[in-house]
Amino acid sequence: MEHKYPKGGAVNIRPDYYKNNGRDLFDHFAEIMPTQGFQGFMIGNVMKYIVRYPAKNGVEDLHKARTYLDRLIQFEEGHK
Repeated sequence: MEHKYPKGGAVNIRPDYYKNNGRDLFDHFAEIMPTQGFQGFMIGNVMKYIVRYPAKNGVEDLHKARTYLDRLIQFEEGHK
């Protein structure tokens, strides 16, 4: 199975139907979850996509893992 990705490898794992008032679920989770809970959620998803990529969606899952990791980095940089 071949997947085509935009230049830079960005994969949209947050389609518009997950947004409410211009905010996505990641924003909502960061607000309602305790910091450690949000961090654990993000780390767990990074791990999930990395572990399953060879057997399930290949490179697409690596892009998804990167999306969660990038979002975790943004969260951490905003909470210094």
